[in-house]
Amino acid sequence: MSAAALLEANDVSAHYVSSSGPDVQAIGHVSMQLYQGEILGVAGESGCGKSTFASVVALTARPPLYVVGGDMVLDGEKIEITQLEQLPRSMHGKLVALLPQGAMNSLNPTSRVRDVAYDVIKAHEPHVTRKEAFDRARERLEELSLPVRVLESYPHQLSGGMKQRVVAVISTLLNPKVLIADEPTSALDVSAQHALTQQLRELLDRGLVQSIMFITHDLPLLSTVADRIAIMYAGLVAEVGSAREVVDHGWHPYTRALMQAVLAPEPGVRRKRVEGIPGAPPDMRYPPEGCPYQPRCPLRMDICKEDPPAIGAPHRFARCWWVKEHLAELEAQA
Repeated sequence: MSAAALLEANDVSAHYVSSSGPDVQAIGHVSMQLYQGEILGVAGESGCGKSTFASVVALTARPPLYVVGGDMVLDGEKIEITQLEQLPRSMHGKLVALLPQGAMNSLNPTSRVRDVAYDVIKAHEPHVTRKEAFDRARERLEELSLPVRVLESYPHQLSGGMKQRVVAVISTLLNPKVLIADEPTSALDVSAQHALTQQLRELLDRGLVQSIMFITHDLPLLSTVADRIAIMYAGLVAEVGSAREVVDHGWHPYTRALMQAVLAPEPGVRRKRVEGIPGAPPDMRYPPEGCPYQPRCPLRMDICKEDPPAIGAPHRFARCWWVKEHLAELEAQA
């Protein structure tokens, strides 16, 4: 793994401002790195801050969401993320692109796919002709083995899976350095999920994008597509490690609870008892003191009322006091 990250977010905090009560601390002091040629998975329950973090690093955060602290370096260029509204448009689409949540519904229902592609390219390259834009979209579809006929289609003429794959193509027509894919498979069946994840991997392998941040709540899916996984809880990074380390030998009690709550199609699954996580995520208007998971954690100790440090190495750690006491045992299990 390269020493220099393609994308590096440092100590990022962001709040949703409310006019009728306390601000919501959406993410707090989050640091994350994304390296050349990798797919980084970001997982957690709904409301954990993963989509908010995606909008920040994709440079699309807008009021009432405000970035209140931190900085980001993207392909060697420092980004003033507390002033996202003032960033030049040229950064979007070429440095970083967002494949948004519910992307299949982001196509204009009154426009053919070719016209949507033209609008995207034209916004960044004003001198491009319609024919040049159509040719570029056609070549990209052929390169990814997608039917060229979809260019002439309206969104309602495409299946949900095909719409999602077409949006992924349009999002990457400008060959961005980083693609942020925010829950791109959440509304798809298993076969469509597989087709989309294969397409994302192909975009990376062909050098059409240089790295991907894949955000989802589906840990079993991430185990098949991601190189590394970051687990988020209550706006914080709870654990980071390789996909196999996190899925097979999670350190943080929250990571283990997430895996216990899903039914994975693997040998022995009929003998596995699926259990929900007790309690509910905290109200981030009033964050709990210390470890935010401790009100729900079966392993909580008195010290958990203090903020836990990152235990482990830079690329394999968990923020947990219990992990600190059992680190040698956990490392031996890997």
